[in-house]
Amino acid sequence: MTSPATRPGLLSGETLFRHPGLRVWVTVLFLLTLGVSWLLGTWFGYHQLERQSFEESFRYGQLLGNELDRYRPIPELMAEHPLMAEALENADNDTILLRANEEMKRMATIVDSSDVYLMDHTGLTIAANNYKLPTSFVGGNFSFRPYFTEPMATGESGLYFALGTTSLERGLYFSHPVKSSTDPTERIGVIVVKILVEDLEQQWQRPSPYYDAEMVVQDADGIAFLSSQPDWLYHAFLPLSDERMDAVYTSQRYASQPIPSMPLTRLGRHWGLAEQSELLLIKHAGQERTFLSVSTPLPRLDWDLRVMVSTQPVLGSQLVFLAGGALLFMGVLLATLYLRERYRREAELAERGVQLEQRVAARTADLEASNQRLLGVIRERERAQEELKEAQQELIQAAKLAVLGQMSAGLNHEMNQPVTAIQAYAANSRRFLERGDNDTVDANLQEIGQLCQRMADLTRQFKVFSRKSEGKPSVLDLRQPIDAAIKMLQVGRSHPDIRLLWQRPDQPAWVHGDLIRIEQVLINLLNNAIQAVENHPNATIEVVLQLQDPYWLCLVRDNGPGLPANTEQLFEPFYTTKSIKQGLGLGLSISRQIVDALGGRLTGHNRPEGTGAEFTLALRVRSQVTEAPANELPLTE
Repeated sequence: MTSPATRPGLLSGETLFRHPGLRVWVTVLFLLTLGVSWLLGTWFGYHQLERQSFEESFRYGQLLGNELDRYRPIPELMAEHPLMAEALENADNDTILLRANEEMKRMATIVDSSDVYLMDHTGLTIAANNYKLPTSFVGGNFSFRPYFTEPMATGESGLYFALGTTSLERGLYFSHPVKSSTDPTERIGVIVVKILVEDLEQQWQRPSPYYDAEMVVQDADGIAFLSSQPDWLYHAFLPLSDERMDAVYTSQRYASQPIPSMPLTRLGRHWGLAEQSELLLIKHAGQERTFLSVSTPLPRLDWDLRVMVSTQPVLGSQLVFLAGGALLFMGVLLATLYLRERYRREAELAERGVQLEQRVAARTADLEASNQRLLGVIRERERAQEELKEAQQELIQAAKLAVLGQMSAGLNHEMNQPVTAIQAYAANSRRFLERGDNDTVDANLQEIGQLCQRMADLTRQFKVFSRKSEGKPSVLDLRQPIDAAIKMLQVGRSHPDIRLLWQRPDQPAWVHGDLIRIEQVLINLLNNAIQAVENHPNATIEVVLQLQDPYWLCLVRDNGPGLPANTEQLFEPFYTTKSIKQGLGLGLSISRQIVDALGGRLTGHNRPEGTGAEFTLALRVRSQVTEAPANELPLTE
């Protein structure tokens, strides 16, 4: 038979990698798992970078838009000032121009702007807040700037970024046309507010998880005019044709600042990324760094916000996913090995189970035979126990009859006296009846009736005691069986010199027991006491009833010679210290069995004071609402 451990296809952990084909498959799957983990780590890393870039683009775009919206209405409000139109209409009045210069200086202070200046319809600056400075715009002509031409042409506000030709500072130029005070449709000049952009750059913050991140704001030609990296300013991130480069220089947007191309290489867009995202390899400070660039157009402007984050964190994601993939593969591999080993062991256990069943089946016949023999022994023991119970009951009844036999002589003596008296009263009554003395006859008949009642009382106790018990314990007054036992012994007592003291309590002593069985126990105890003191001077037997919760105690004491040292041996069957004529030694043994069956105790010991023995019958206390009638026999001896 092939054992489960050597079956084809059931490979344990030890023999798994010894199988050449399986070893190749495990290697291929491991490499495939590492490849997939690397790709997932790459995608996750780029996805995280892109998400952070979009969030930062949105945040900075909102911030930049709020700044533009804050300054956009200011030139329009300034253009509505009456002094602006008055200065343009009276450009040769120095007093008005001085007032206009001071007013624009105050306006620049209020709005926290770099410059505020006013140009006429030719682009000539006639007033400015910096009119006292050497770099004053007064007298300068800026008709070539879009922030002048567009408002003059359209009548709308203008917004333009440029590098100042005079100050050489980058700024955002907000402009609005100034209309004539006499003709609202006539545009007679333009007022301009310049805001420096350094504050906008300082408000940009790198994404919290990434320290190597940069920001660039570029115009429609792709030229960076805002950047978190100063070296990238005025660099073209998009290829510029010669015509576009000439147009940039002609507009003097960046003054005479050269516009070199950004030293970068476009690596394309990684799979799974948005269209606005691309990978850029940028040479900076003698090093090449790869960035994920996310380009976002700014609202209502032709500018693009480009957030670039270094791809260095992607390597961390790749390594994490690579380690996770390796751990996952090892976990699956170990689980597979465990399941294979478990299946192999289950198959082995199943086969062993079959063998065990065969062995069990082989021994079933022996066990069944043993069971049959054991059942026969059990039935035999049960039958023996039943016979033992019957024999015990017969012994109890025989002991009772033996007691009756021992007392028969005394009973005959007690019965002869009433019978003789009855005969005498009957003979006398006939003579008195012949004489007609009816009163004497009636008195004799009453005496005869009392004698008959006495004879009936004597025989009633013997009749009750001689019958078998019904075997159903109940609640009874312990005084009742004590009275009955004493009365029976008084009838058959052949030693009138023995004093029997019964300290009968006034209140009932309710216990759990059987009347006839308890009578037999008490008669046995009293009989033993009588035999112990029959040749003793001043022979005395005392019966005492005591309450010792949860038992009522019936104490039978005598002043005889006492018990041997080993009192427990007295309760063994056929053990006796008496002659063969006085008994077989079964009385105490049967009495203890009766008391044990009733849930009580029967003990014996020598009296601590004086001579003699004391036997104690203890029965459990029970409650009784209505007191049962009792045949009371108070003794006056």
